Amino acid sequence: MTSSVEIPYSIAAALPALVVLDITNDVQHEIERGGLVDGIAYVSPGDEGVVRVNERETGLFSDLEAMLERLVPLEIEDRERLVTFLLGPRTEAVPFTRGRLSLGRWQRVLLFSFGDEPAHDWHLTILG
Repeated sequence: MTSSVEIPYSIAAALPALVVLDITNDVQHEIERGGLVDGIAYVSPGDEGVVRVNERETGLFSDLEAMLERLVPLEIEDRERLVTFLLGPRTEAVPFTRGRLSLGRWQRVLLFSFGDEPAHDWHLTILG
């Protein structure tokens, strides 16, 4: 038997040029509400940001911010668009089985924004 602890919807990182929100629990709740047992959840950001599945650890956020600052400095005009382009597709496809997200032990669904304000809106398409 396994047990899980729900980590609250929270800011995973708030750095000068990077804000990351952990939306894993919200995505899980929507899958449960949808009533499907097995399938794929497509998680997309609203107008801004990128969705990624990754381990939620501070080193990742600091390293990512440092890398992006070197490649696309803060003062460059239209920085958010360039950073989003650099990081590739904005959407993540996350499988789920028996109504539960199929994530690794420490993996979380993270919503990244690259401006001053966190992106709070995201969209979910569930196929099963």
